[in-house]
This record gives sequence, C-alpha cells and structure tokens, in this order.
Amino acid sequence: MSETMTAAAPDLFDKFDEIIQIRENLLASGVEDPFSLVMEKVLSPTRAICNGRDTILLGTYNYMGMTFDPDVIAAGKEALDEFGAGTTGSRVLNGTYQGHREVEDALREFYGMDHAMVFSTGYQANLGIISTIAGKGDYIVLDIDSHASIWDGCAMGKAEVVPFKHNDIEAMEKRLKRIPAGAGILVVLEGVYSMLGDVAPLKEMVAIAKKYGAMVLVDEAHSMGFIGEHGRGVAEELGVLDDVDFVIGTFSKSVGTVGGFCVSNHPKFEIMRLVCRPYVFTASLPPSVVATAATSVRKLMHAGNKRAHLWENSRRLHSGLTAMGFTLGTREPQSAIVAVIMPDLQKGASMWEALLHEGLYVNLARPPATPANMTLLRCSLCAEHSSEEVETILGMFERAGKAVGII
Repeated sequence: MSETMTAAAPDLFDKFDEIIQIRENLLASGVEDPFSLVMEKVLSPTRAICNGRDTILLGTYNYMGMTFDPDVIAAGKEALDEFGAGTTGSRVLNGTYQGHREVEDALREFYGMDHAMVFSTGYQANLGIISTIAGKGDYIVLDIDSHASIWDGCAMGKAEVVPFKHNDIEAMEKRLKRIPAGAGILVVLEGVYSMLGDVAPLKEMVAIAKKYGAMVLVDEAHSMGFIGEHGRGVAEELGVLDDVDFVIGTFSKSVGTVGGFCVSNHPKFEIMRLVCRPYVFTASLPPSVVATAATSVRKLMHAGNKRAHLWENSRRLHSGLTAMGFTLGTREPQSAIVAVIMPDLQKGASMWEALLHEGLYVNLARPPATPANMTLLRCSLCAEHSSEEVETILGMFERAGKAVGII
C-alpha cells in the first residue's frame, strides 16, 4: 500500500508577511504605535485623554460636533430606557422599531427624497446597495480612488468593474463609450474623497453619466451636514441632487453616531428591503442609536451657523499650514479634511508622534489606503473647534514640523 506524500499547506497568514514586517520595522524605530491609540476619556467633540495626554482631536470625522449635543444625548438615553439596549433582529423580522421609521422619516425630509433605507453601518450601505442593484452582466464605472466599501460592493455583486483615473471627466466618458449597448450601467462617485479631502466635479460627471443612460450613485459620507445650502452634500452644492439616483451616507461622520443609509426617488426602491442581503441578514441598529441619529439629522437641517464656522476653520488651517511650507492634498480648502503629505511612512510616523506629544491627534494614513502610495497626516476639522483652538493647532504643527525636519 503506497502513501501519497503531500506538501504542508502554507500558513494562510503568510500573505500578510510584508505588512507585518513594515509594522515591526516602524515600531523598532521607537515610535509610538499610531494604530493602537486609546482614548481613555472623551471630554468634548474636540478634546480627549489619549494615551494619558490631554489632546485636541483633529482626526475624528466628527465634522459637526454632534456627539455631545445635549438633545442628541437626551434622545439616546430616553430610547435606551424605553426600548432597551438592542433589537436582536433583522429589519424584515423583529428589528424594525418606531425609531427606525423615525430616522428614515428624518432622512427623507433632510434630502427631500421619497425613500430612505437605514443600514447598520455606512460600509454595509455601500456593500448592500451596490451589490444588489448592479450584478452579473451589469457594468459599474467608478473612480479609482473609491472607498473600500464601494469596491467590496462591486466584488460582491459580480458586475463588470470599469475604473477611471481620479476625478478625470474625459477618462470617465471614454469608459462609458466602450460599454456594450443595452447593458445596465451604474456610475459610482463620491462627493468628497476622504484621503485628500478633494471634491468630485459632479456637475459634469452626472451629466455625462445620464448622456450614456447610466444610473448614478453618490457617496456623500464626508460632505453631508456641512457642504451645500442645507448640508445635503456636494450634489446639492453643484445643483445635481435631483439628477442623482442614489445618495449613500453615514451616521458616523457629521451625524455623530453609527449607521449608514441610502436615499432615493426611484419608484421601485422599496423592494430593496427584501432583496438586499446586507440589510436582510443583519441585526438592526439599537434603539438608542437611531434615536440619536434622528435627532441629529433634524438639527443638521438648521445648522447654517455651524456650517459657516466649520468653513472658517478649514480655510484658516489650510492657509496656515500652506504658509508654513507644508505640502497639502489640495491647493485650496475643499472640505473639512485637510491632508498633509509626508515624505514617507517613517517621517509621517515621527511627525504623528511629535504632534501627539504636543497634544494633537491626527490620522496617519498610509498605502494601500492612500492614493499614489502617499503617506498622509489627515486632519478632520470640527464645527466645535474654536478659532483659538485652530491657532493652537497651527502652532503645534509648526513646532512638530521643525523638530522632525518636515519644514
């Protein structure tokens, strides 16, 4: 009787060896681990105790500062008392509570659209909507710098994926021209791209998409709340909201809690509740979360003064960093994200640590999450940052930049 010898199967973690080595090399240099920061106590939308230090927060996406709004907190506490800690079920079974209907009502009113569908996370909103409406045989035309949740939605739906160069209108049209006649087409764009904080030319792009018969989905995660007259995002600001078929958003940025959503005017949209797997097979958001979200969304409808102050903060930080000699992701401030480009990961980590020691937290972003293999220090401004705090932040950047040799 012969025995067949088989080689040992490789360790399934071997594929991560390169990134493990990069991480080990970084930590071996003595720098604090930029990916394991702990906030021991959150003091306000703009301050926390981080790794034992009183720290200004400039990397939280809490754009409108709603996390500590008294009305928002009160709504969450009341719902927690009345409805308990969780739903323990899917929306299509036992997981739809009164609060889920109320937050969807608030979203319909906020966007002036007929339909709103809430997911347990923003990631699931993109995953679910994209994978359900664009499947095998359909085509998705999308910006190469699209968020991971968009790419994963494309993969899950098995549509033909056709990327184009970031924010390149001509490249997008060339891709659309090549799609076979009669095929279903979904164009996926973002209002604000989260790495560099730059805005998409939605007016031109939406017009081209419609010219080729495509449906359009715009992810407004990083623009909802503060861009546009009513805070509806870049599509509103550029006058194309009525031409967009689907708007995806999240509660984890300007709304200040967690969850995702899609709003639409499509007459058949409600069937998504029965055919969208990431919606059907996921437990719904806890009552306290949807109560805080509904209250926050309704308050954002009347937050013009906060929007104006956030823009003041963005302009001041951008101009101040530029004057010091830092290289930024955009020539002009386009959003509440100000990305500071670092020479490499080691310098970026050193600068991140120097800022943390100054008492400032920002995001260290690195490839493959960033475009063009860039290392970035990503700053996310908040409407609750005072003008004085912004000046303090600029001083911290100047001292840290000189100490590390960036400027």
